Amino acid sequence: MFELTHVRLYSNTSQSHMIAYCAANRLVKEECIKGKLSGLYGRIDDGSGGFIYSCYVSSQYLNDKVRSERTGFDIDDDVDGLFAGDQISFSDIRELVLEKAKDHLGEYLKESRKRGRERLDFFVCNKAPRYRPILSYIPEDQLSVDPNISDKELDLILHKYLTELESKLLSEGHEIMIPRINEEWADYKKRLDKYLSTAEDIKKSDLANYVSHRKVILDLLEKAIQRGPDGRYAREDLIHNLIMPMGKDSNELLIDNCNLWLIDERLAFHNYLASDKTLASMPITGASETKEPDLLSLNVFDNPILVAESAGLPLASIVVVEIKRPMRNDAQQGEEKDPIEQALGYLDRVRNGSVSTANGRPIPHSPDIPGFCYVVCDSTPTMINRCKIHGLTVTSDHLGYFGYNPGFKAYIEVIFYNRLVNSAKERNKCFFDKLGLPTT
Repeated sequence: MFELTHVRLYSNTSQSHMIAYCAANRLVKEECIKGKLSGLYGRIDDGSGGFIYSCYVSSQYLNDKVRSERTGFDIDDDVDGLFAGDQISFSDIRELVLEKAKDHLGEYLKESRKRGRERLDFFVCNKAPRYRPILSYIPEDQLSVDPNISDKELDLILHKYLTELESKLLSEGHEIMIPRINEEWADYKKRLDKYLSTAEDIKKSDLANYVSHRKVILDLLEKAIQRGPDGRYAREDLIHNLIMPMGKDSNELLIDNCNLWLIDERLAFHNYLASDKTLASMPITGASETKEPDLLSLNVFDNPILVAESAGLPLASIVVVEIKRPMRNDAQQGEEKDPIEQALGYLDRVRNGSVSTANGRPIPHSPDIPGFCYVVCDSTPTMINRCKIHGLTVTSDHLGYFGYNPGFKAYIEVIFYNRLVNSAKERNKCFFDKLGLPTT
């Protein structure tokens, strides 16, 4: 027979919940049980202040099995084989003690599990909707988390379950297309339907992750264009790196690392894109200039749908993006100070180079390649004046300008930061709404 003494420690202590095994009226061994009972994590609130739980275990059996130096017990942790039914193992004692502790702390553990599930649901709904489709695949007892867990720790726990589910799905995928020997059609279809349902939920999780990533980027951008506590605005390199990391090109980055959709969704389909690199360092331009456009995109159609008799490739498009510091108000005539002139200048230099595809094939009629110039900036008086001088048309919301320059054969769009954020929010609002992400 084992005697259990339940103790509540209300003093400020760093000690964790534990089982204390005693022999001959002395403490011999302690085991931390934090997290080993669903709902047992930090200090337990019973209305009188938080306490740490300890269960002291004593018995004649422990007295008989204690080592002479009182540092442990001569008890196997598990007993297998011939003596499994005759000997008491430490795991047997531990399981029985945990059951009694669970009964003793029942109402507190229930409340802790409730608050833990509320914490998890809030995190998934508001910060990590990618995990929502997989929650039904996780056993309810494993969804119990510490109510005070950090976002980072919670993300790691849920990502672990997602990874395990993906690995299991991949393993099943290699077997599912081959019916088992003597398997009835109804059984096979049931197994196939279950697999396809899980696969669909995994894809929903991937999509949710993609959309929630966009929400985070938009929130960061919106914060970046606001004036800081010191009265200053963010440098353009911060905004630049949000759109695409500086000093990189598309051969060095995965498309997921670029957020070109902030400017134009079509930029996701570029063939070659470079960020903050000199024209001379871009092998696809063949230019010798050392000028550095903020973003340069070249779209090459190597596989035309309509095949003509001519052996020439269809024309490409060139996109130049210039990003300026929020509220910068020094725009004036000249390429060094006018971002519109800068973008047109870069466009002209690329056209004058020996533009080739990634495979080294020349693109014909380079001077006629369609050009698109984007300038991302704020609506300062000097910038508005430059837009008017270039003959651009103001947008209906007065948050940007647009127009076509026939001399450079280029479409020009000046996007003020408020329009950049508002437009990106509008394009993605339906996706955010579906995931329950706030857009205000």
